[in-house]
Amino acid sequence: ISTELDGLNFSVEMETGTGKTYVYLRTIYELNKIYGFKKFVIVVPSIAIREGVLKNLEITFDHFQNLYSKTPVNYWVYDSKRVSNLRNFAINNNIQILVINIDSFAKDENIINRPNDKLTGKRPVEFIQATKPIVIVDEPQNMETELRKKAIENLNPLCTLRYSATHINRYNMVYSLDPVKAYDLGLVKQIEVDSIVTENDFNDAFVSLKKVYNPGKNSVAAKVKIDVNTKENVKRKVVTAKLGDDLYDLSSKREIYKDGYIINGIDVADGFIELSNGEMLFTGDTFGDITDDVMKVQIKKTVEEHFLKERIFQSKGIKVLSLFFIDRVANYRSYGSDGTPLKGKFAEWFEEAYQEVSGKAAYKGLLPFELDEMHNGYFSQDRKGRWKDTMGNSSADDDTFKLIMKNKEQLLDVREPLRFIFSHSALREGWDNPNVFQICTLNETHSELKKRQEIGRGLRLPVNMSGNRIQDATINRLTVIANESYDDFAKQLQSEIEEDCGVSFKGRIKDKRKRGMVKYRKGFELDEKFKDIWEKIKYHTSYKVDYKTSELIKKAAEAVEQMSAIKKALIKTTKTALQFDGYGIVADIKASYTTALDGTFRIPDALFYIQERTELTRSTILEILNSSGRLGDMLINPQLFLDNTVAAIKEVLYELMIDGIKYEKIGSREYEMRLFEDYEIHINDLTFDVSKQDKTIYSNLVPLDSEVEYDFARECESRDDIAFYFKLPFWFKIKTPIGDYNPDWALIKKNEKTVYFVAETKSVGQELRTSEKRKIKCGHAHFEEFDDVEYRQVATVGELD
Repeated sequence: ISTELDGLNFSVEMETGTGKTYVYLRTIYELNKIYGFKKFVIVVPSIAIREGVLKNLEITFDHFQNLYSKTPVNYWVYDSKRVSNLRNFAINNNIQILVINIDSFAKDENIINRPNDKLTGKRPVEFIQATKPIVIVDEPQNMETELRKKAIENLNPLCTLRYSATHINRYNMVYSLDPVKAYDLGLVKQIEVDSIVTENDFNDAFVSLKKVYNPGKNSVAAKVKIDVNTKENVKRKVVTAKLGDDLYDLSSKREIYKDGYIINGIDVADGFIELSNGEMLFTGDTFGDITDDVMKVQIKKTVEEHFLKERIFQSKGIKVLSLFFIDRVANYRSYGSDGTPLKGKFAEWFEEAYQEVSGKAAYKGLLPFELDEMHNGYFSQDRKGRWKDTMGNSSADDDTFKLIMKNKEQLLDVREPLRFIFSHSALREGWDNPNVFQICTLNETHSELKKRQEIGRGLRLPVNMSGNRIQDATINRLTVIANESYDDFAKQLQSEIEEDCGVSFKGRIKDKRKRGMVKYRKGFELDEKFKDIWEKIKYHTSYKVDYKTSELIKKAAEAVEQMSAIKKALIKTTKTALQFDGYGIVADIKASYTTALDGTFRIPDALFYIQERTELTRSTILEILNSSGRLGDMLINPQLFLDNTVAAIKEVLYELMIDGIKYEKIGSREYEMRLFEDYEIHINDLTFDVSKQDKTIYSNLVPLDSEVEYDFARECESRDDIAFYFKLPFWFKIKTPIGDYNPDWALIKKNEKTVYFVAETKSVGQELRTSEKRKIKCGHAHFEEFDDVEYRQVATVGELD
């Protein structure tokens, strides 16, 4: 709350689909009724929103006439060919509502800002200025440039009312209905995500261009997502590529990138890269994944979802609509050399899916219409009547938006056959029909469309044939068919809500006050008890392993033979309901399906791949593979076979190495005392407060990881037989074949005799991971080299007796 006004701009935040247009139209009538104001200008950022406002003025006219005693109202859209109408706006004594696009008056050269002979030399805008109107700005975040802000000020408004779901600047916020409140109050549909992603599909050269940029004054670079070899398997990662870089090297030598994947060009101005094989990728472009297969499944899932709802809702008089956003008109409709319309691949895939789903016994006869009547596209047309790609803001889009909005009521009639609508993603703001229950975005390039924009076209609560709003939560569900994981979708949606609306989800906030420094007790290094145990454990070691190659080959071959079946690459569909609460957006899984993919793959150099990850000789690897009898499985899914084989061999190899491991001290090399430095931590319930400083090296806090460690520290401090203890620092690491190992505790126990322990704390009955068991085994082997030191795995101090 502010005690000062930030100018005469007032902001109202309302989530998409909650009736923003209705609210500001009713506000006009209320301001007239209470204060007598009559001149209103609604400024819109696009043709789509303009047509939407005009449609709302038409369909709410009788409603408001009944509510406000038939108050005379004139509304109209500004037309630069009829500027003389502005004179009537100024002198007519009825409520005047002028709807105008920002681009019609933002520049000096606009007709509205130029002297006009028909208006006795006046500029048309002067008629607006003279009335000192109340200006209503719809979606003001699209009008935040200096030019546009100045243009709105030039209308000479009494005040400006700003309505949006995503304000950039929240001037004098008077009301906020954010997404979380809207979901809680049931004012919008609940959201489901049908996530469609590939699994185990690393057999082709995948490249996706995320961005191109200038890291320095005279340099260019690109962020590229590729498949990268790791120690365990292949992972999809974003890497930084510079001119001349080879994706073969950046992928840690994945053979699939060996020929033709050098970055030959990076163009920041036009946003693309060129590879040595001639391929050009623009920002957002992807190749090498199974885009077509995924989009076919997306279309089929959309049709299945549609029929499922159609079957339930038809008896309730609720029309079901499905909306497909596409980025290229040609994918839905193309034209022959003679201008004959031809079906694009999306139209063909849709009809195949429709015929398959509608033929099921449960759905036969449900929709008694011809297939061609069931789907159509809304796109701008050229002079020959052919559909074309546009950006949504050209004059060619005018008729398209009018068509969309004028057909709004007809589309809600269950007797109207059209149910599946394909529209250009650039025209998305034109679609705001309450009975959209499925939204499917089919983009061959990865869409930069925000999640809130994507779902925004279908959030409104549906209506039945009588025009009544449906309040049933079991019906009010919007299903988004997405080509990404539901987890990624939820995270991005949550991030956008936080960024756009200033909503803070509790689960993501760390309390900055709860930080503290772990400090070492002054002079602890001179403490005789510390010196006593430190002198015994401070030395580095190296290890040697001893195993028989014949035993490795036999056991590894058996392990490969017993691997689970190698499956084909899959498209996995997971249906989830998104739940909103104060802690964030959580995906609640409802169903899951998989579809196997057939394909031909280039077989990589298996011996080289396995050798890189196991350091075994090629002859040993070949003998293992031949003895396993599983080599033929490589043809099913090469990359999955290799990754599983590496994992099986490494399991056997590690077991043999650790069974035969021997440690020895490396001369006089030891851990250096200078490494004991104070450091900062996040304080939590497991941070132990030291009260007996003389028993440890710490002066205040001990950072711990588990309840069993916390109880162990408390025991150490309270028991008289523990003379000294401390948590071994994170840099006290023992080398093992499977990675470094950091034991938990060093302590001195005194009874009849003094015993020096290194302890690993694990709770009773705790199921240890295989890697943990192996590292503990290495811990035993390491400390066998140290005189008078016992290594134990325990849950309590009492177990050291």
